[in-house]
Amino acid sequence: MTKPDAPLPTPAPKADLNRIQTGALVIIAFAVVLFLLVQARFLLISLATAIILFSLTSDVITFIARQRIGPFRIPNLIASLVALIMIAAALLVLTSVLLAQVNTVLVTTLSYAERAPSAVASLFSFTGPKTEAAILSSMRSIDLSSSLRTAAGQAGNLTQGTVLVILFVGFLFGERIWFGTKLHNFIGDPVQAERVGRIISSIIHRVNYYLLVKGIISAITGGLIFLLASAFGLDLAVALGLLTFVLNFIPNVGSIVATALVALVAHVQLGDPTTTIIIFLVTGGIQFLNGNIIDPLLMGRALRLSAFGIILSLAFWGAVWGIPGMFLSVPIMVMLMVVCSHVPALRPIAILLSREGLPESERMLDNPNQRDLFNDDD
Repeated sequence: MTKPDAPLPTPAPKADLNRIQTGALVIIAFAVVLFLLVQARFLLISLATAIILFSLTSDVITFIARQRIGPFRIPNLIASLVALIMIAAALLVLTSVLLAQVNTVLVTTLSYAERAPSAVASLFSFTGPKTEAAILSSMRSIDLSSSLRTAAGQAGNLTQGTVLVILFVGFLFGERIWFGTKLHNFIGDPVQAERVGRIISSIIHRVNYYLLVKGIISAITGGLIFLLASAFGLDLAVALGLLTFVLNFIPNVGSIVATALVALVAHVQLGDPTTTIIIFLVTGGIQFLNGNIIDPLLMGRALRLSAFGIILSLAFWGAVWGIPGMFLSVPIMVMLMVVCSHVPALRPIAILLSREGLPESERMLDNPNQRDLFNDDD
């Protein structure tokens, strides 16, 4: 007796095939974009930095251009030119200061090269003599001169990036007065173009507010660390203060790294565990006060970013663009959350990225305190 033939499998519905194809295309597109982000990261990091600097000064340019000297109004071109000169001068001065501090750190590190391995290994003395000896052996195996040459080479790229950022900002200022016209012609619908302009203005407003508050808090923290390091006679007091200021722009991780570096420098130079612990505790207290009390108090509900989302953004952009990506992770996340808030299909992403699950609404776009970058007078 023969068994009946098994029924043939029914073909997958066309809708399922379309979903599979769409999913495959999304994965391929993500891989291509990720590849381009990694390969062109120097150019893209410079461009992203230029856009942020441009957005920071756009409100100032608008304010200057609306002022009058008697019957005359300051031309938009003059205001943009003055802003560009100020940005270029500030960037060049900051680059010079950073390079000078890098040189100081490198020279000081070479002078401490002999005792640094022993000082670092002594931090792990509580684990036993064998562990301390193993760490000391590992530290002595590090080719310090090669590492310093690599660091110096990376610092040299900072000058190239600064020049590229200045060029990008200059071209953005040159195109600024035509942004509104281009936006309207690109979209075609005046109502929709105005809405897109308000969304972009909202992004600029939020990023500017974040950078302003973060800059003030980081400057206060860096100044206090400089005073602390100077009080204990540390050779790298200026470098530690500047490094703390810069690292505090990296959310969550930056303050931890800055605190550890201050304690490590103190231990290597002074060699006194008690003094190192005091400096570590005071530094940690300063970071905790500014980062967990003053920072949230000033930020308030302006950003509405999820802490877990910030960590994910930090990890992703750190993996793609390295340390510069960590600095840009929060501004990029702000931009992504605002855009997703006003695209119905992407609004669930905005809900996940927001702190309370309450992303930006359409009513928030009509906030009169937000200047519209795309509706300026010529």
